[in-house]
Amino acid sequence: MAGEFGNPEVVEEEVDILLIGGGMACCGAGYEIMRWIEAAKKDGTDISVKLVDKAAMDRSGAVAQGLSAINTYIGEMDPADYTRMVSNDLMGITRDDLAYDLGRHVDESVHLFEEWGLPIWKMDENGERHDGSKGLTPLKDGGKPVRSGKWQIMINGESYKWIVAEAAKKALGTENIEERIFIVKLINDKNDPSRIAGAVGFSTRENKVVVYKFKACLLAAGGCVNIFRPRSVGEGTGRAWYPVWNSGSTYAMAAEAGAELTMMENRFVPTRFKDGYGPVGAWFLLFKAKATNAFGENYMTKNAKMLDDYPPYGRAAVPASCLRNHLMLKEMKDGNGPIYMDTVTALADLRETLSPREVKHLEAEAWEDFLDMCIGQCGIWVGENIEPEKKNSELMPTEPYLLGSHSGCCGIWVSGPTDLGAPTDEEYSEGIPEHLPKGWNWGYRSMTTVKGLFTAGDGVGASGHKFSSGSHAEGRMCAKSMVKYVIDNKDYKPELDVDVDQLVADIYQPVKTFLEHKDYTTAIDINPNYITPKMLQFRLQKIMDEYVAGVATYYNTNEKMLAVAEEKLEMLKEDALKMRAKDLHELLRAWENYHRILTAEAHMKHIQFRQESRYPGFYYRTDKNFVDEENWKCFVNSIYDKNTKKWTCFKRAHTDLVDKSKLFK
Repeated sequence: MAGEFGNPEVVEEEVDILLIGGGMACCGAGYEIMRWIEAAKKDGTDISVKLVDKAAMDRSGAVAQGLSAINTYIGEMDPADYTRMVSNDLMGITRDDLAYDLGRHVDESVHLFEEWGLPIWKMDENGERHDGSKGLTPLKDGGKPVRSGKWQIMINGESYKWIVAEAAKKALGTENIEERIFIVKLINDKNDPSRIAGAVGFSTRENKVVVYKFKACLLAAGGCVNIFRPRSVGEGTGRAWYPVWNSGSTYAMAAEAGAELTMMENRFVPTRFKDGYGPVGAWFLLFKAKATNAFGENYMTKNAKMLDDYPPYGRAAVPASCLRNHLMLKEMKDGNGPIYMDTVTALADLRETLSPREVKHLEAEAWEDFLDMCIGQCGIWVGENIEPEKKNSELMPTEPYLLGSHSGCCGIWVSGPTDLGAPTDEEYSEGIPEHLPKGWNWGYRSMTTVKGLFTAGDGVGASGHKFSSGSHAEGRMCAKSMVKYVIDNKDYKPELDVDVDQLVADIYQPVKTFLEHKDYTTAIDINPNYITPKMLQFRLQKIMDEYVAGVATYYNTNEKMLAVAEEKLEMLKEDALKMRAKDLHELLRAWENYHRILTAEAHMKHIQFRQESRYPGFYYRTDKNFVDEENWKCFVNSIYDKNTKKWTCFKRAHTDLVDKSKLFK
């Protein structure tokens, strides 16, 4: 260690652009940014960049364990249709400009993945499927992918993240990458509170605090997991669907910096294979499996009339994810569970239509789907004597997660593209039509409402269904925007609005708390002067689970329950100031908890503010158990004041830029 624990070495660095995170978004930005930096250099502007990752880029982010499909590939489809799908699956409230912009750029990232060595399944001239090991025509040259769904293509993706990270590292240069540094606070500019000027974090391996100054940064540290009590307990404690290291850092740090958040009431409650959280997408889409109740009934057909309660979304050809959950929960509440994935029938039906070679390949894929991306589910199948061609598997809706790149849309309000119907204030004065949405663009794609602070992937709100490829593409878009921003602000000199000594003291407060009080008791974990991060997280999860629509209440809440949650979260924040850190690992956990609490509070405040149940199946306000298109088809946004520690929630008008009528029957 670089000094006595509790008295860390302090390192100060200055860089033009800081990339925070090591997932798909920052890998996209890291790969793309150097070409724009080189172009700026030719014009006489030198720009420095550094990427800082809490973990190690090779296995950072949501794709860490691997993936068996790329869920966003447009190919021969129309980006406008993709935009419609995104809107429908999120019950009508998304930013069409962001979704369309992503749709027209995402394929280039997928083509790069294949160029870098990612095996992508293809169809040959006879219509037979082959995995990526066979040398068929690349996608960019007209190769035909194997689509598992309308927007998804199959890959052999155990090494997906390794491949993408390698390209980013090669482009950036290892000298511009710092791993095992956990950024925990963004710092505003001393002379302009609406501008970002720096960030501070600590090493998870050495006794060291690092303070960065910069002109611009990309905050892309993932979504939020483990703010709700998981279904898995005992030997399964900590198991979750989204990566457990996603602790809401993106949302919490942006909020504390003054960025406007959007749709933080939205959450994703995926239906997954029970206990292992194994993915279901390939089974539903590629294997064409159906989900049934315990009596073999297809609950989507049985309960179809329930969709009529949610016009127009219930009349879509493909009902929204939350509505599919809604119909399944009806069966569970009626006592018709467990819910099963009918793997036996699906594999039997495939044998009727595919060649023996393809059947053998797909049966192997039934296992590889988990080996690629959720190896624990294979262990459960083996442990429970499940062969998918002989025995069906249970499904279960999980605890809620907050994210902006998968089937969710919470996140940060960002500036959209300049050419898709989102004019600046200056353009309005020049006669741009008034029907176009005001306040959706302020000059730099994916910049938040805080100058110099950009986000991508899970950080971008109101624009779900980006998945891995879209997050990478969005990071690449940010790279170009950030370089332009730095060029436009090349004379800006960042000054931090907090003294460095104070920052170091704040970060190491849990360590100080531990060192001051550790000798008060003989049992290190039992002490009236501090609380362990683990115990504090249990307390947070219990509050959210029981009062903010977790699994304990079948995702139900109401005004009174939310008021209790509000009170308990206030007390929890007080207790969080007494968290201890006996080592660097606990310091990591303590700061993850600070971020989780603020993210959880934002989620609760937004549900409290929105007077309807916009996402039945994901959560229900039982006192407002309806979708109110007239009054609440709008964005719910919020701003956090770090000085008063108060939230202000408000509406922003929603506008459809793409005609949605063709979605509905």
